[in-house]
Amino acid sequence: MPNDNLKSYLHLHVIVFIWGFTAILGKLISLQALDLVWYRMLFASVIMTFVVLFNKEKVKVPFNILVGFVVSGIIIAAHWLTFYQAIKVSNVSITLACLSTGAFFASILEPIFYKRKVIWYELLFGIIVVVGLGIIFNVETKYTTGIYLAVTSAFLSALFSVINGKYAKEYDPNIISLYELSSGVFFISIYLFFAGSFTPAFFALSVNDLIWLFLLSSICTAYAFSASVKVMKFLSPFTVMLTINLEPIYGIILALLIFKDGEEMTPLFYVGAIIILATVIANGIVKSYKKVTTN
Repeated sequence: MPNDNLKSYLHLHVIVFIWGFTAILGKLISLQALDLVWYRMLFASVIMTFVVLFNKEKVKVPFNILVGFVVSGIIIAAHWLTFYQAIKVSNVSITLACLSTGAFFASILEPIFYKRKVIWYELLFGIIVVVGLGIIFNVETKYTTGIYLAVTSAFLSALFSVINGKYAKEYDPNIISLYELSSGVFFISIYLFFAGSFTPAFFALSVNDLIWLFLLSSICTAYAFSASVKVMKFLSPFTVMLTINLEPIYGIILALLIFKDGEEMTPLFYVGAIIILATVIANGIVKSYKKVTTN
C-alpha cells in the first residue's frame, strides 16, 4: 500500500503537469469557451468509448451511481467552461493562480462529504491561499471578471474531486470517465441545439484548432482524466487538490515562455502566487511529519 501511494503521488504530478499544459492549449485554440469544452468532451468521450470496448469492460452500474456520474459530468463541464472563459477574458497566469483556491474549498467540502472532523492545518492552508488570492485581486483589478470565473472554476474542481473520490475507490476509472465525459457533452449539446449554435460555421474547424483539440482531448483529457480518477483510490481529495496547486507553476512558466509579454504580471501578483503555491510545500512537510510520528 505505501508503494501504491508513492506511485500514485508521482503519477499525480505527471498528470498535473499535463493539466498545466491544458491552459496553454486553451489560449492557442481560437474557439469560444463553450465550443471548446464541447469539442474537448466529445473527442475524449469517443476515445474513452474505444478504450472501454477494447478492454471489454462492463459498463453497467446501479442507477443511483449512474445519476452520480451524470451530476459529476455536469460539474466537470461547468468547471472547464469557467476555466477556459477565465483564460479568454484574462490570461493563463491569472486563471491558474486563482485555480489554486480549490484547496481551500476542498478543506471545507471534504469533511461534509466524508463526515469527518475538520483538520486544522487544512483550514490553515486554505486561509493562506485566500490571503494570496486577496493580493492578486487587489493588484490585478483589470482582470476582475477572470478572477471571479477562475475562483468559481476552482470551487467546481474541488467539488468534482470530492465527489469522485468516493466513486474512485469502487469503480473502474475508465468507466467513470466514460460516463462523466459523455454526460457533460450530452447536456452541453442540448443547450447548443436549442441555442441554434450547431451551424456550418460551428463545425468549420481550422487545421491548427483540430490538432490542438486532438491533443487536448487525448493526452490532456482522456488519459489524464482517467488516470486522475485512478490515483484517487490511494490519495485523499485534499491531497489531490493541493498537489494540483502545482499546475500554476508549470502553466505559468510555459505561458511566459510561449506567450511572453502577454503573460507578464506585476511583482505583487507573483507575491500572491508564491504565497498560494507555498501551501503545497507546507502540506507535504506536515503530512510527512505526521506519517513519521504515527508510525
